[in-house]
Amino acid sequence: MIKAGLSKVALNNLDSGSRYFQIKAAFIEHPLWSLSFVMLALYFIFAPSSAYAMPGIPAFTIETDAQGNQDFTLTMQILLLMTGLTLLPAALIATTSFLRIIIVLALLRQALGTMQTPSNQVLIGLALFLTLFIMAPVFDKIYDTAVSPYLEEQIKFKEAVEIGAKPMHEFMLQQTREDDLGMFAEMADVTLQDPESVPFKVLIPAYMTSELKTAFQIGFMLFIPFLIIDLVVSSLLMSMGMMMLSPMIISLPFKLMLFVLIDGWALVVGTLANSFVVPGGI
Repeated sequence: MIKAGLSKVALNNLDSGSRYFQIKAAFIEHPLWSLSFVMLALYFIFAPSSAYAMPGIPAFTIETDAQGNQDFTLTMQILLLMTGLTLLPAALIATTSFLRIIIVLALLRQALGTMQTPSNQVLIGLALFLTLFIMAPVFDKIYDTAVSPYLEEQIKFKEAVEIGAKPMHEFMLQQTREDDLGMFAEMADVTLQDPESVPFKVLIPAYMTSELKTAFQIGFMLFIPFLIIDLVVSSLLMSMGMMMLSPMIISLPFKLMLFVLIDGWALVVGTLANSFVVPGGI
C-alpha cells in the first residue's frame, strides 16, 4: 500500500515536470521571444566596435589657465550646484531675514489666540515673500558682481563664490550683536581683527542667536496689549461669577477688533521690514 502511494507521488511529480517543460518550450517558441532573440543577436553582430569604448563623462577634473588659476569643469560645477540646492532651505533660515520674520508671525498668532489661523502655509508664504522683498538689494548686488560676470565668463567659479559671499557677509554682520560674535569667536578660538575677517563658521551661529533674541523682543512687545485684554476680560468674568466660561472665547473678538482697527498687519510687516539694516536700502 505504501509502495502504491509512493508510485502515485512519483507519477504526479513526473506529470508536473513534463508540464513545466511544455510551458517552457511554448514560451521559447513564442514569436515575440524569437524576434527579440534575433534582434539582440543582430545588434551584437553589426554594432560598431567604437560603441563599446565610448569615453564617459569625467567626474572630477580641474582646468588650469595661462595665469595658473584653477577652475572646476562644467560637470563638477553642475554637481556642486545641485548639491547646494539641497542646502537651500537651511541657507534660507540661517543667512537671511526669514528667521526673525517667521518667529514674530508665529508669536503674533499665539498672542491673538486664533489657534491655527492664519495657517502655517500662510505664515511661511508671507515670511518668504517678505524675505525676498527685504533681501532684494543684497541679491541684486550678488547678481551684478558675481553671477553676471561668471555667466559672461569674465571670472572663474571660485572667484564668483568669494565675491558673492561678501554682500551676504555684510548683511549678516549688520544684524549681529557684538556680544554674540565675541562669544562664538572665543569658543572657536578665533581672533577677530576687523569685521571683514569674521569667518562664516562664527558669523552664522552668532547671527542666528541675535535674530532669535530680536524676534523674542518684538514678540514680547506684541503680547502686551493682547495680554491686557485677556486680564480685563478675565477680571470681569470673575466679578460676575462666570468662572466656568473661558476668558479666551470672550476676549478673542475684542483682540481681533483691536488688531483690525489699528491696521495691525501693516504695522507688523512694516516694523519687521524696517527693523533690518540692509546695505543699499530696502
